[in-house]
Amino acid sequence: MEERKTKYIVQYDRIGCIGAAACVAALQEAWEMDEEGKAILKGENVKSKGDEIFELEITEEELEGHMEAAKACPVVVIHITNKETGEKLI
Repeated sequence: MEERKTKYIVQYDRIGCIGAAACVAALQEAWEMDEEGKAILKGENVKSKGDEIFELEITEEELEGHMEAAKACPVVVIHITNKETGEKLI
């Protein structure tokens, strides 16, 4: 079985979310709306960094979909960083 190589970190600041659901429209596999009308970042390795900051490590193959979700966010609360270099992609 091939090891899942994570190369990027998706960081989501839930406090700033306005509930536009653009991330959900862009990538339903990774985003959904909750009863408060805010987005939830889904995934088995989502980590909470405090009450409202969430992180998900993703692979190269998952990058394109997450980039689309981040670009779609009207309040720019989704960020993606290269795990190896620290470069912020969005």
